[in-house]
Amino acid sequence: MLTDNYNRVINYLRISITDRCNLRCRYCVNENLQFKPHDEILTYEELIRFVRLCANLGFKKVRLTGGEPLIRKRIPYLIEEINKLNGIDDIALTTNGVFLGEKIYELKQAGLKRVNISLDTLKKERYEYITGVDAIDNVFVGIEKSIEEGLQPIKINTVIIKGFNDDEIIDFTSIAIKWGIHVRFIEFMPFGDPELWGPSKIVRSKEIEDIIRTHFDLEPSINEHKGPAKMFRLKGSDGLIGFISPMSTHICSECNRIRLTSDGKIMPCLFSDVEFDVKRLLRGNAPDEEIMTFVKEAVKEKPHRKYELGQIKKCQRSLRNIGG
Repeated sequence: MLTDNYNRVINYLRISITDRCNLRCRYCVNENLQFKPHDEILTYEELIRFVRLCANLGFKKVRLTGGEPLIRKRIPYLIEEINKLNGIDDIALTTNGVFLGEKIYELKQAGLKRVNISLDTLKKERYEYITGVDAIDNVFVGIEKSIEEGLQPIKINTVIIKGFNDDEIIDFTSIAIKWGIHVRFIEFMPFGDPELWGPSKIVRSKEIEDIIRTHFDLEPSINEHKGPAKMFRLKGSDGLIGFISPMSTHICSECNRIRLTSDGKIMPCLFSDVEFDVKRLLRGNAPDEEIMTFVKEAVKEKPHRKYELGQIKKCQRSLRNIGG
């Protein structure tokens, strides 16, 4: 069991397998976005070795992210190989859902357990405006096929932005009931285009909860997968609603994860620019013990809290570089 300096158990690894994406979401990218050259991106063999060593340290959960992970070739192979590793008992995927419908069967066959789908609007024109692509119908197909394949729980991650999609809070709650899935409302964080983000655009989780309660009964529920989401069951339904509140509350005490960027940097905290270059060791044929010691040292650099409220800091990387 690996712990940080604040006695938090660290057992969850989020891996960005590519910084490339088929969408250009406004809150994720900016005009200066440049992709990493292919030779700077970790190979599957390097990723598998890194996960194996993390499993030796007590990591149990792996989530593959991007960019958009489903645009990288042979991802079922990666999932299958990670599933073979002793100690890893949960492997999940975060995707924008555009290619999910056509790939879901082979992903499940490879051992994918769960899927999170990033979706910030249910309106066709609005989706095209924020993503730059007319593909929302593909996303709906991906959700439906994920339900058919039994990848439970299916989670929809929705970033609520004041004046943009805060009029869809009830609509998103309704699809949680209709499909029996989890919808998690996430407060708008300082990434991507600085002209788009600002404190005035944040809709606090408490505001969202109050809006939902005017239409639906919410019952507190346990977050079975730990993590920062405060969960509620929608009375009379299998659907759940979650609130992730990085801007209005300190959720750092629940943090059990580190992140690995696609170019091989360990990030102990989403809101920090502190990085540890493990690619240097992987490509330098460093022994296993040296790499595991390196991971331990990176974990010890996890901050107690991301920042003091009111002192909002914008991370220099975009979300597609970090992997969320």
